[in-house]
Amino acid sequence: MSAALLLLPDFVLIVGGALLKRVRGFDAPVWSGIERLVYFVLFPALLFRSLAQSPLALGEASRMVAVALAFTFSGMALSALARPLFRLEPTTFASCFQCGFRFNTYIALAAASRIGGEAGIAAISLLIGVLVPVVNFAAVAMLARGGRGRIALELARNPLVIACLLGFAWQLGGLPLPATVKRILDLLGSAALPLGLLAVGAGLKLTRATLPLPALAWWNGVKLIALPAVAYALAHAVGLSPLERQIAVAMAAVPTATSAYILAAQMGGQGAPVALVISSGTVLAAVTLPLWLAVAAL
Repeated sequence: MSAALLLLPDFVLIVGGALLKRVRGFDAPVWSGIERLVYFVLFPALLFRSLAQSPLALGEASRMVAVALAFTFSGMALSALARPLFRLEPTTFASCFQCGFRFNTYIALAAASRIGGEAGIAAISLLIGVLVPVVNFAAVAMLARGGRGRIALELARNPLVIACLLGFAWQLGGLPLPATVKRILDLLGSAALPLGLLAVGAGLKLTRATLPLPALAWWNGVKLIALPAVAYALAHAVGLSPLERQIAVAMAAVPTATSAYILAAQMGGQGAPVALVISSGTVLAAVTLPLWLAVAAL
């Protein structure tokens, strides 16, 4: 099956979310509640379960993790160039800086499940566990005005960071998951992806914002073209297995996280330009992500 057809159901759900938001009874408060449910309950349950039961140890997948860290830091460097290139206002730059390297975990997990089933989910959960603290630290550090204490607080209360750390600890301890607990986590995790993708669609905002078109093109180019190109080149250079290569490229090629908008708004940044980058990037990823997955499979 082609990569485009493989991901078609996931992007259909995103379109479905965008359409549902325009139906009476599915207005903003509904989606706000769904986003909170997914972000604070369903998605952490999925991450914890995947990492706690993952057959991949951090050491065994060290090359894949190294590739992921390399393309993430490349994204940070390229994002930093936007300020001198486009002479952006400091608050706008600080808000959009994260758009070059943060990743939409819902789309990443959906893509991984299509690529490799449970093995794919386990591999990308490992990358999520490593990268979530890294990208959140960089994003919060750029936006923070209260110093290191503010950064530490934001990381300490991030539900994805907490779930990943607990999952790693459970796996390292070699503890089995009780059958009842595993079943509960399976049920919660199975709801995370479809609801998360619907929420992505509902959050699309393509109205013009206070962001120059060249800067918008720059951040989408960094996230959707430059990062997966770096991931693909490095994956071949270090000799990743076909599955690991596809997972690394998928992680690099997904659009920016929708939570980037929430973070910018909560920390006194500019939410509108971030929403524009996220929304336009998500729409463009319907074309670029299948293309990159097709390339990664070669």
